[in-house]
Amino acid sequence: MLGYPQWRRTGIRRWLPSWRLVLGSLLTLGFLGIGAVAVAYAMTTIPEPDEFTQAQTTTVYYADGATVMGTFATQTREIVDIATLPEHVGHAVVASEDRTFYENAGISPTGMTRALINNLRGGATQGGSTITQQYAERYYAGQTTTDYVGKAKEALLAVKIGQSEDKEEVLGNYLNTIYLGRGTYGIQAASQAYFGVNAADLTVSQAAMIAGIIPSPSNWDPLVDPERAEQRWNRVLDLMVEDGWITEADRAAQVFPETIPLSTGQTYAGPQGYLLDMVRRELRDRASFTDEQIDTAGLSVVTTIEKPLQDAAVTSAAALMDGTLAGEAPAPNLRASIVSVDPADGAIVALYGGPDFISQSFNSATQGEAQGGSTFKPFTLVGALENGIPLTKRYPGFSPMPLPGWERPGLRNFGNQSFGSIDLVQATEDSVNTVYAQLNIEIGPEKTAQVAQRAGITTPVEVNAANVLGSSTVHPLDMASAYATFAAQGFHSTPFIVRQATYIIDDSVAYQGAGAREQVFSPEVVADATYAMTRVVTSGSGSRWVGPLDRPIAGKTGTSNENRSAWFVGFTPRISTAVGFYQPPADGTPGQETITPFGRGVREVTGGTWPSALWAQYMEQVFAVEKYAPADEFPERANVNRRSATSTPTPTATPTPTPTPTETAPPQPQTIAVPGGLAGRTRADAEAALVNAGLTANVTEQPSDTVPAGRVISADPAGEVPAGTAVTLVVSSGPAAPPATPTPAATTGAAAPAVPPPG
Repeated sequence: MLGYPQWRRTGIRRWLPSWRLVLGSLLTLGFLGIGAVAVAYAMTTIPEPDEFTQAQTTTVYYADGATVMGTFATQTREIVDIATLPEHVGHAVVASEDRTFYENAGISPTGMTRALINNLRGGATQGGSTITQQYAERYYAGQTTTDYVGKAKEALLAVKIGQSEDKEEVLGNYLNTIYLGRGTYGIQAASQAYFGVNAADLTVSQAAMIAGIIPSPSNWDPLVDPERAEQRWNRVLDLMVEDGWITEADRAAQVFPETIPLSTGQTYAGPQGYLLDMVRRELRDRASFTDEQIDTAGLSVVTTIEKPLQDAAVTSAAALMDGTLAGEAPAPNLRASIVSVDPADGAIVALYGGPDFISQSFNSATQGEAQGGSTFKPFTLVGALENGIPLTKRYPGFSPMPLPGWERPGLRNFGNQSFGSIDLVQATEDSVNTVYAQLNIEIGPEKTAQVAQRAGITTPVEVNAANVLGSSTVHPLDMASAYATFAAQGFHSTPFIVRQATYIIDDSVAYQGAGAREQVFSPEVVADATYAMTRVVTSGSGSRWVGPLDRPIAGKTGTSNENRSAWFVGFTPRISTAVGFYQPPADGTPGQETITPFGRGVREVTGGTWPSALWAQYMEQVFAVEKYAPADEFPERANVNRRSATSTPTPTATPTPTPTPTETAPPQPQTIAVPGGLAGRTRADAEAALVNAGLTANVTEQPSDTVPAGRVISADPAGEVPAGTAVTLVVSSGPAAPPATPTPAATTGAAAPAVPPPG
């Protein structure tokens, strides 16, 4: 059919095709090949960028927005705009990787041919890829390829990209995509990893070093192979001179750059790991981010954690655990936590949840639970004040005391100490269990539970007579939050750790953190409760360690049954801090055991011992920070539900006259001692002391240059007086106003009238 064999020819020539057939076949194949390439090119579409190449590191900062706390990433990458980079960065990469980049159409036929010949000769497999081809395979395909079919597809895609994207866009995306060693992707992350600088600040020498190691960054890292790294650096600089990017003089001035040590730290290692975990949880739970989005979205997350306070918490906890604080180290299984909350908005400004998140991921401050002990008494006190019971009401404080809910012989006070008839201020100061149990029974345990939850306790609170003594378990963060409600005069704010999260690429806001704020108690009720809690610090169970800080502080110690937990929770108007101890069994079994006594002269760990000492050591450093240095006063005691403690005398019947010449003498009125030490106290405090004694107060004000405004100058009368007597309190109104300077009369030619002499 094709005319073979050819009958006119002889021998082997009969079977050879004619030149016309050969030429025609070659032309046909050529046209078919060109057509196939044209069809393939036409069918080639530029896909969406690979998600991996778009991923950016999320960076978490302390509250100052500048100090890095840590990062979240599946890879270390931060995308930068090529317009922000020095020109020599791009020039170094082009000189090293693709000298014809600005002229070629996306592929280099000579480079591909050279690579093909090398491969056919059995050399190391080469791709002959241009920057555009490398960009195509990484940015769009998400992987590299060296097989011929893959290279052909890559070449077509590169040509397509070269027609649709300008060179600067291609180079910029390439620089943000390429792997550059030390676990980094992109020029910005590499600049930080090798030199500790931003890509925008790279020198010519630094840019040449990074560009030189692109083909094998892990092997040619200066820390791994300094000689090869310097050889590659020299090569890049020489090529930059040849291509006209730098001058010979510039080249001669270059010195091989010094790199920084390789960072091998783990993101979650150390105490800050607990903070980073909390940040991730908040972004996930409140902002609805997935873990993948957190790791790849390229967020800038500013937290509420203040670095000086966090450092103070970490160093103070370390001093406790290594024995510096107490003179003896505690049991290694002791769990101590420190949490500080800003009363103004609920921001967590410092939190110590443990020494190392990697070795122990359980956060003692947010996940740990321990019985609250007497730190619950203020909740009962607030409930009583809301129910109309004043601070001046008295209760018997003997111990033991038979009460409903306790087996005989009854409830005991700490040390089985008995008290007489005392008011709620003294009961708070001395943490008198028997008084507070009576108070809880009077208002109802459900009231105590309700107040605790309104204040900020999130764990279930038992409804029984013993809940006033902290039988329920609580998180340390909840205690700091609840007492922050007192510091905020009755406003509760939900705690939070993320101030704001923004997208790095365009600075748009992804999440605005803030706690919901609600007034849950009246300021007057809180003022009275706070006053009682200040007495814990000035003369009660917290006075030994916290009192010497010598500023207005309110708080409460707490110790649970069998000393299984111990607390001090205290606040100023600016900050609320909870310190909590508990001790799980050393063998890892669930539960809590009695805290092993430790330290100088301490036979049992109570809230008034090392928890108070740790609180004081930490807060002393906090008060050295300018923001927390002012010694703000609390609002004055409001004396809500004020009642006269004067008992009404029982009327005595007039005696019937008798024939005898004598009559029964009338009963003598009851006398009461006017409380001493009223001078110098606040007006509200002095008034309360008089009412508490069964007297009334008559207040007058006068200027004083020596007594601060609002403080008592004098009280009259003193000594013994009849019950119900009005005692005059002279209260300072502050320094007297200076006499007015007379205004000279306008000059009219007449003499000004003489100023009349005083008197």
